[in-house]
Amino acid sequence: MTAIDLTLVTGVVFDADVITDTARIHAAAWKRVFDPFLRGRSAPFDIRADYLRHVDGRPRLDGVRTFLASRDITLPEGGPGDEPGAATVHGLGLAKDRLFAAEVERYGVAAFPSSVALLHELRRRGCRTAVVSASRHCRTTITSAGLSGLFDALLDGNDAAGLGLLGTPDPAMYLAAARLLGTPPERTAAVDDAPAGVTAGRRGGFGLVVGVSRTNTADVLRASGADLVVADLSGLPVRGRVPAGALTRPRA
Repeated sequence: MTAIDLTLVTGVVFDADVITDTARIHAAAWKRVFDPFLRGRSAPFDIRADYLRHVDGRPRLDGVRTFLASRDITLPEGGPGDEPGAATVHGLGLAKDRLFAAEVERYGVAAFPSSVALLHELRRRGCRTAVVSASRHCRTTITSAGLSGLFDALLDGNDAAGLGLLGTPDPAMYLAAARLLGTPPERTAAVDDAPAGVTAGRRGGFGLVVGVSRTNTADVLRASGADLVVADLSGLPVRGRVPAGALTRPRA
């Protein structure tokens, strides 16, 4: 498919970072946490290479572990009661969480206009939509951007922890979102900007896996399993429509 064909697809699951401009905030927060820690140990955290390859799309603690492993650094796990910034997996994760939350509280979150336009078009045609994120702040950011009414289902890091769902590249969260929509994976599209998320869609057997490459990562997304890569969701056409009776009211 070179478009979302609603004769073949009845639901679309989006990663939150293709809807709201949160990836930039996440990446900047990680750099502010990792660079002081890495001083004297390794090279600084590279947002383009390190964030996309090792952190983006993963649950927070998995991101810490995966990135540190790439630098051959091992830290004790610690626990939720660690001081933010402590030299433990939890300590670094808590420091990042604090920075991200402060940034969102201070400046809010903006949605990508092209993504909002696509959501409205899908809803108008009767397609069911969901948003997923490993971030525990996803529900807050989607609400802050005024987009809650455009989704039939939302799964964030809190839901994943409660349900015991693994983060990407495991397909568990995408598959859970498809179940909430009532659409089988082979009739569902997965849309993500992270290689780990694209891999999850491919492993989950989704009928269409779309990679969004806003930072020249098209080759990596294709190698991760994307059927189609677009620079922006304005470049993702929608064709056909499902029966009018399939359109449901979004959940509160």
